[in-house]
Amino acid sequence: MAEHGQTVISDDLQEKQQLPELLEASSIWQMVVQVKAMLPSLGDGEISSSAYDTAWVAMVPDLGGTGVPQFPSSLRWVANNQLDDGSWGDAAFFFAPDRIISTVACVVALKSWNSYAKKCERGIRFLKENMWRLAEVEDELITIGFEVALPSLLDIAKAMSLEFPYDEPALQRIYAKREMKLNKIPRELMHSMPTTLLGSVEGMPGLDWERLLKLQSSDGSFLSSPSSTAYVLMQTGNEKCLRYLQKAVDKYNGGVPTVYPVDLFEHLWVVDRLQRLGLSHFFETDFQYCIDYVYKNWRKCGICWASNLEMRDVGDTAMAFRLLRLHGYDVSSDVFRYFEKEGEFFCFVGQLNQAITAMYNLNRAAQLMFPSEETLKRARDFSYHFLREKQASNQLLDKWIISKDLPSEVEYTLSWPFYASLARVEARSYVEQYGGDGDVWIGKSLYRMPLVNNSVYLELAKADFNRCQAVHQHEWMGMQKWFEERRLEDRGVSRESLLMSFFVAAASIYEPERAPERLGWARTAFLVEAIPCFVDGCQRGDDLVPLLMDLLDLTAVAPKQAESPKQFLKQLRHAMSFLISVANACVLLPRLS
Repeated sequence: MAEHGQTVISDDLQEKQQLPELLEASSIWQMVVQVKAMLPSLGDGEISSSAYDTAWVAMVPDLGGTGVPQFPSSLRWVANNQLDDGSWGDAAFFFAPDRIISTVACVVALKSWNSYAKKCERGIRFLKENMWRLAEVEDELITIGFEVALPSLLDIAKAMSLEFPYDEPALQRIYAKREMKLNKIPRELMHSMPTTLLGSVEGMPGLDWERLLKLQSSDGSFLSSPSSTAYVLMQTGNEKCLRYLQKAVDKYNGGVPTVYPVDLFEHLWVVDRLQRLGLSHFFETDFQYCIDYVYKNWRKCGICWASNLEMRDVGDTAMAFRLLRLHGYDVSSDVFRYFEKEGEFFCFVGQLNQAITAMYNLNRAAQLMFPSEETLKRARDFSYHFLREKQASNQLLDKWIISKDLPSEVEYTLSWPFYASLARVEARSYVEQYGGDGDVWIGKSLYRMPLVNNSVYLELAKADFNRCQAVHQHEWMGMQKWFEERRLEDRGVSRESLLMSFFVAAASIYEPERAPERLGWARTAFLVEAIPCFVDGCQRGDDLVPLLMDLLDLTAVAPKQAESPKQFLKQLRHAMSFLISVANACVLLPRLS
């Protein structure tokens, strides 16, 4: 075994059962086992805790009126998770909107209980030194609901006499945007049906709580948002809100995520990431469990990130549609009619702007359309033109994720759609684009999903690609040797033709243990293309038989010299039948799960 997981597997390795033994002592197999140990934990969603949301939960007073926090463990979490510079937020990635709104919320939470004065002072110092950074933030790159939630928190801070830099010019712009957004919010729509606005109620004044409580999710949350649900609990004392928050607090040891649960999102994106990295052959059984779970929760009007929500969004719906159709499930493209209005497609009802990744996943789903699916054709065309326009203006910034190389992902998908892409080529490209655990998601604060963005996946993908490539290179050397020994170039057959036949086979059937299928495909494809070249090169009919007999050696069959054209055709049929039987036998071999 060479370093970095590279190895050469001999040509006679034809039994899939030999693969686990071959890999058991290698870093590749160790990583496969490590990932397989992670996947059973798929459930409500593994997601990092949010300082912003935890601060709102920590503000909730005891419902019994004792004057203490309802969730003391959340208050302790806030106190214990201040960063070295005095801020709160994602420790590994400095993102001004996340750090500032999280720090404001945490200082307000600590001050609410007149506790941890030193930590409050450090937080205030950070805000005074960094509030100006908001002026440099692009509108597409702010946390969700930022322009509504931050002014509300600052109003609370003023009432507490906290010495925040309220006169900072950047804040005046935020306040102006808040008024503009609040004026655009369709209040009647917000009170009559579930919309994304339910996830930002902590920043909205003048709400009708009696009507809003009718839109509460079955788990007691408001759009799976702990901060919104905490605010509703403070305003109404609703028992279902309390139970939801208690469950989240218990699960995350005091801290709570910015969104919970995210079960459908996690099941979908884990499969998508591993599949695009070229690792499907290791996790087929695990994939089937995930896809079955999604199908059980599929709705004809679409889905969202959590199975218990009545909301729907085009990003999750498109990802689910694509994976379900790829795995053979019967799902109707009519689902996308619910996301179309006046010739345009949207992600959410009442949205104010488009998300790049939502349109990106819509385009990927639409590439799987059948000829009669007009809705998907319109979705493909709309998303394609939208993405190309954003690309031309260098605006491929997404409001939901900060990823390593989203522009390259978009370019590959638009330039090499499903029908023109080869699995191994896509994997090679995505290995360069996938950021592992460096990719960060944007909610009300930054958050991470370790089962979706994981550097172990990336290292496994690199090692497996190198291993497969070493096998393919070894096989290609053998095919070139045969080509030279038979002097096929002198017979009018090009080396490029041989390479193309092998490349297409290796890019589609790439697993080392499937060498018989891969070589059978490559040889058959080359045979089909080579026969006309041989025939064209014959001056007399008598020349045809010996030339074609040389060609038949490619099949690994050793036919006897033909005594007549009739005998030759019989042997040709025999050779082709052999190749077909090899391919069929390989398909029936058990697969590594």
